[in-house]
Amino acid sequence: MVNSLFILGALIFGVLGAFHLFYTLFSNKFDAFDPSVTEAMKSTSPVLTKETTMWRAWVGFNASHSIGALLIPAFYIPVAAFHADLLLQSFWLSILPTLIGICYLILAKNYWFKIPFIGVAVATLLFALAALLINT
Repeated sequence: MVNSLFILGALIFGVLGAFHLFYTLFSNKFDAFDPSVTEAMKSTSPVLTKETTMWRAWVGFNASHSIGALLIPAFYIPVAAFHADLLLQSFWLSILPTLIGICYLILAKNYWFKIPFIGVAVATLLFALAALLINT
């Protein structure tokens, strides 16, 4: 049961991360509705450095964000499926996805939109339930 909760929560993060990465690299879903905004981002640099543009930074931040979300299933699915004893014996490993989920949930609430918020909320609930079952 606990393994299934970790796997389902991780799968949700994986689906969200995979779609986000695909949309970032292979679609126009993250372009601005106003094409002049996208063009402005492509032609200006951040104050931090002239080595990139705001557009390239935007794409890079979105891609790295996706990879971060994909690390959760990359780790927790095989661990839950084949090494569940690690989750049962480690308080830290059992609560970590809940903590990560809470961080993503705060970001989703403040900066994103409904679909990722709902997905992250469900995944975080699954992780929290698994951690609660393990640690009580």
